[in-house]
Amino acid sequence: MLYHPLLISIIEVIIVTVPVLLTVAFVTVAERKTMASMQRRLGPNVVGYYGLLQAFADALKLLLKEYVSPTQANLVLFFLGPVITLIFSLLGFSVVPYGPGLAIWDFDLGILYMLAVSSLSTYGILLAGWSANSKYAFLGSQHYTYLALRSTAQLISYELILSSAILLVILLSGSLSLTVNTEAQKAIWYVVPLLPIFLIFFIGSIAETNRAPFDLAEAESELVSGFMTEHAAVIFVFFFLAEYASIVLICILTSLLFLGGYLLNFAYLFYFIREVDFYLYTSIISSNYNTFLSNPILEGAIYGLTLGIKTCIMIFIFIWVRASFPRIRYDQLMSFCWTILLPLVIAFIIALPCILYSFEIISSNVFLL
Repeated sequence: MLYHPLLISIIEVIIVTVPVLLTVAFVTVAERKTMASMQRRLGPNVVGYYGLLQAFADALKLLLKEYVSPTQANLVLFFLGPVITLIFSLLGFSVVPYGPGLAIWDFDLGILYMLAVSSLSTYGILLAGWSANSKYAFLGSQHYTYLALRSTAQLISYELILSSAILLVILLSGSLSLTVNTEAQKAIWYVVPLLPIFLIFFIGSIAETNRAPFDLAEAESELVSGFMTEHAAVIFVFFFLAEYASIVLICILTSLLFLGGYLLNFAYLFYFIREVDFYLYTSIISSNYNTFLSNPILEGAIYGLTLGIKTCIMIFIFIWVRASFPRIRYDQLMSFCWTILLPLVIAFIIALPCILYSFEIISSNVFLL
């Protein structure tokens, strides 16, 4: 009974979901502390040591608040929108490889699955904005439904940029599996040969997750809270968790596709050390490292820690961008997508296969896709 498949599946989901939710909670604290440091403020520093428990205090406050729903709202869709957004934000973590074979579902089409799941979360935003039917969400002549449609148009447009950038990574690895893409970077991380694509993917990731300077759908200084203006208490927590869970997921995906994922390449760590024999030193370290990883628990911990450090660096860059750049207009956002980023990505889609085919290094798996 202890090894029942259903029980094991539930335990695996809990082992992944609980750390993800805790990570989301601490990412909110890290964002507030980092932005406060950049803006010469203190930030949260009262609840817990150095303000580390501020996220739990905010969650408790929202859970204890009285929930009020608009009288003219479609209540079923009004509640269903935030739930859909949160569920599909968490489903992407099921195919993330935290190490070789360390995934809930080592799916051969993991990249396609992650793109599909992230696209479906857009419907939650659309339902939340449309079902509110709020008269208080006017901004000039812009109605609340238009704001939800505007957010949806932004997400759909930049999903095209993301999927096109991922296509170039697939051309190098020849597989839609996240594990295969990660293992293919043992020699060199894809950020080196695909640096322009990495930058385009990063810009698309910021827009996809509704982060500043692309947070036009929920610009607090202009639209109160955008599509979630009428949501409060527990329902608002769903949107809050979904937003930051999407940030963590897209940073993990960036690490897996461009930064080697859970791989720890010693050649990068000791490349700038000139006082020692580079190849001898790295070979000694690598042999000791492999001996150290003979314990499977330590091996999994090292792999997970490596992926976590790379993800934290990407999250810090997300926060850094928010604190550094001003918000742009909606027409500038869409024009930047369709007239600058998209032609660049299409040019790379044409050029990269030609280069790979010319040097006869294109993966044989690409033809099977």
